[in-house]
Amino acid sequence: MSVIAVLAPGPASAVLRRSMPRAGVRLVRCRGADALWRLATSRLLDAVILSPLGAGFAVLRDVREHLPALPVVAWAPFRADDGEALAACREGGVAALVVEGVDDAVAGELVSRATLAAERRRLLADGPRVLRLTEPLQLRAWELVVRDVEVPLRTEQIASRLRVSREHLSRQFGAGGAPNLKRVIDLARVACAAQLLQNTRTPPPVVAEILRYASATHLAATVRRIADVAVGELADLGPRGVLSAFVRGRTRSRV
Repeated sequence: MSVIAVLAPGPASAVLRRSMPRAGVRLVRCRGADALWRLATSRLLDAVILSPLGAGFAVLRDVREHLPALPVVAWAPFRADDGEALAACREGGVAALVVEGVDDAVAGELVSRATLAAERRRLLADGPRVLRLTEPLQLRAWELVVRDVEVPLRTEQIASRLRVSREHLSRQFGAGGAPNLKRVIDLARVACAAQLLQNTRTPPPVVAEILRYASATHLAATVRRIADVAVGELADLGPRGVLSAFVRGRTRSRV
């Protein structure tokens, strides 16, 4: 499930609950930076929504320093004389800006486009082509695998959601020279780990816990198997680099 932290005061949470998708998104209200840090080390955060006005400017600065890979959405009743705050948003790499009371109807869409999950989908957009996924069933399975990375999906779970048998999905997904599904599940999760490791507050043991690996050693072994690099090199590789490394001969499972 996608988790979005909300630090912005006022009606941000209520507006988003009306405009975000009803399923697959959880909004978590954080009462300050400490609560945000705790959440970021226990759940897979897709974005943080905060106000850059007043005391919120310091939080924005801290988020950009410690969680540079986490998309930030600036939410506030901006006025014409808030130029300094808007400039700070630009310098701080804010992914989207929502003007309270003006953008309420499209707030959910603006936030959804700015999430870590959306960025991961963009970076892995070449996946179907380079992995030879052409059939509708393959593409639907790919979308599920890339989206739901917080826990290790099992083939039977994906098959159930796609309303086919496990055997049919396994057979059809690997047809036409495509990788087997188990390997692609690992690929998507390692690509997500690459994003998380770009944050100074999420070292490998924390990433392993967030993504429900058995241990940091298990994460390291999976990274080596999928991308043929050490965990310490994964952040520089990034999701697109993970995909490229995977295509260079790491696509088949031993089982």
